[in-house]
Amino acid sequence: MPYTSKALPWLLEEDGSGVRYLALKELVGLPRDNTELLQARQVAYTKGQISRILKHVEPEGFWNKPGGGYSPKYFSTVWSLILLSQLGASVNDDKRIAQSCRYYLDHAYSKDGSISYNGTPSGTIDCLQGNMCAALTDLGYQDQRLTDTFEWMARSVTGGVKYYAYKCGPNFACGANGKKPCAWGAAKVLLALGKIPKSKRSQTVNRAIKAGVDFLFSVDPVTAKYPTTNDEKPNSSWWKLGFPTFYCTDLLQLAEALTSVGCGHDPRLKNVLDFIMSKQDDSERWKLEHEYTKKTWGEFGKKGEPSKWVTYRVLKLLKMLEQ
Repeated sequence: MPYTSKALPWLLEEDGSGVRYLALKELVGLPRDNTELLQARQVAYTKGQISRILKHVEPEGFWNKPGGGYSPKYFSTVWSLILLSQLGASVNDDKRIAQSCRYYLDHAYSKDGSISYNGTPSGTIDCLQGNMCAALTDLGYQDQRLTDTFEWMARSVTGGVKYYAYKCGPNFACGANGKKPCAWGAAKVLLALGKIPKSKRSQTVNRAIKAGVDFLFSVDPVTAKYPTTNDEKPNSSWWKLGFPTFYCTDLLQLAEALTSVGCGHDPRLKNVLDFIMSKQDDSERWKLEHEYTKKTWGEFGKKGEPSKWVTYRVLKLLKMLEQ
């Protein structure tokens, strides 16, 4: 059923950016073979942001430089695949995307069954692994290695894997966060685990989801009073809604993650939703508050101005909450 909003006609404008394709697909809910949707998809792949990213991919399947693709931010393989997934790209629409997903796992999948920044077990970290499991799933890529990574990621939360300097312990402990639980990492892991159909979630996955929910709701997320290395104030991007979402996590992505695992109507999420809704203007649009202009492929609006991309993210969340 279509989601109704004052901003929907704005998102459906034919501006060539690719937002129209996402809005028709996710908000209006047009079937995959609908002519209008197919035309919008064609524009996204030939003129929109998807086309800008794909024109930079190497024939082997990587961006910028070969290997695990974590650096440089935010032009390398990791960030390009994440961005493609958030733009609604699919392995079914362009063979280069499937090739890139395969190339990425060939170089980032470790012998322990995890995803890491350099293909070794010691290079695993929650935010990267959650991001990539979510991105590859959204791109429609199927691979036994990805399935195995989901299970390893869940076990890394509950205990029972070998830990290293970055992924240094269960319950989202992170070496980069002073060996304390990391809310950014927890949100990324939940975002990924929420993409597993409920009927296909193992007991380990369900335990990991519960651990993530318990941790993220251990404080009011709007306060962000989660553990940090020296108990310093968290990065301000937590409260700034943006597009795309890469290494940083914002409260909108937190809400997306918690909603995906069934907590959309949990009273403990209310302050987060109220915070998000307080940012809309009279036309039900949201501004771009955190951006990556000239730091990644493509252009996604000017900071401080109403953003079709951020507005789309919010409306998609609101539609999820209605279901």
